[in-house]
Amino acid sequence: MPVMAKKVVKEKNKLAVEKRKALGRKVKKLRQEGVLPANIYGKTLKSLAVQLALKEFLSVYQQVGETGIVELKVDKEQKTRPVLIHNVQFDPVSDQPLHADFYQVNLKEKIISDIPVETVGESPAMTQKIGVLIQPLSGVEVEALPTDLPDKFEIDISSLKEIHDAITVGDLKVPKGVKILTSAKEILAKIEPLAKEEEVTPPPEEKVIPEGEEVPEGEKVAEEAKKGERPAEEKPKEGKPAEEVGKKPAEEKK
Repeated sequence: MPVMAKKVVKEKNKLAVEKRKALGRKVKKLRQEGVLPANIYGKTLKSLAVQLALKEFLSVYQQVGETGIVELKVDKEQKTRPVLIHNVQFDPVSDQPLHADFYQVNLKEKIISDIPVETVGESPAMTQKIGVLIQPLSGVEVEALPTDLPDKFEIDISSLKEIHDAITVGDLKVPKGVKILTSAKEILAKIEPLAKEEEVTPPPEEKVIPEGEEVPEGEKVAEEAKKGERPAEEKPKEGKPAEEVGKKPAEEKK
């Protein structure tokens, strides 16, 4: 089944950042001005607080995601820094970035990164409504040089025709220099049976009593109980006044 890693060849992406003095709660004012607070960090690098225009960040982030190299220009530094965009935090209401990290890499050293997995094509099992597609994993962990990282893995689900048909990590075809760290047995896409509709228990049928027939006592009591009515109290036996029913007999005079 066709499963491939996709590497898009494109021009170098560049971003200019400034060193940031505003820290803690003061970054709120930066966001109001359209400025994104960020940090640069690395394997042997001390974290550096920076800031950049939110609009410029979004333009680059939409192209490279978290797997593409960005050339970062910091203030008056002569050389740019090769970085990957990591840990972007979003506002839950506006869905705008609140903070981002730039991970500075050594282009000659391998790194570990998560590569997203996307589906292409149509599954016959879905179009014929035989089953439903599930995707337990949204990404695969790989090890490679920063410049060898694929942008994404594309899996063709047109081969999924029957229930339990699946594509696993072991089916992935990766380019030279890329090592997959996720277990080969992990499922990327699978066809599961459609959920069974819940059975609805029909209400009990009401018994129709022909006109003129008397309702049996047991059924009458049950019907009254169903309506929230109490059955009529038993009449006192003949020969005793109603008010004396339930009274203890008077003690005999000695």
